[in-house]
Amino acid sequence: MPSTAAPRFTPEQLEAARELLVPDVVAPGLRVLLCGINPGLMTAATGHHFARPGNRFWPVLHLSGFTPRRLHPSEQHLLLDHGIGITNVVARATARADELAPEEYREGGRLLAAKVERLRPAWLAVLGVTAYRAAFGDKHAKVGPQERTFGTSRVWVLPNPSGLNAHWTAQTMAEEFARLRAATGE
Repeated sequence: MPSTAAPRFTPEQLEAARELLVPDVVAPGLRVLLCGINPGLMTAATGHHFARPGNRFWPVLHLSGFTPRRLHPSEQHLLLDHGIGITNVVARATARADELAPEEYREGGRLLAAKVERLRPAWLAVLGVTAYRAAFGDKHAKVGPQERTFGTSRVWVLPNPSGLNAHWTAQTMAEEFARLRAATGE
């Protein structure tokens, strides 16, 4: 298992990461395609999704039963073995999601819909109700399963695992993630 120590980057290195793209971890026919808002600078600098140490994504994924152990961000490729992938609504890396413009969310939603129709996961799970609302123009969406589908793919909105989301604890997030896991038939 890789070291759990977070890599150290200078402010200049993190700022330079704004120019980097983080590859999706995807394959056709996944059980769940998890979709973040956009890469943070630590994620862009490392090339690993949800790499910022305060992000609760990896612990919550394990607590919810999606993975048999807590994976390190550098092990993101192992998610494919569990039928799980990762993408983002917006590809552009930022320090905070509030740096994104409304048009970026809408264009990201259009591109995401095309990606989901091409890859055909059983479920698309968007991590963040605000991002889902902005990307798909659904002002009344709530956390949980949605009426919307993309082809045969169903949609679920999960809480955003960012440490900035104080409305959800790791435990309550894990319970919502586990509801999705149960809906996948696992």
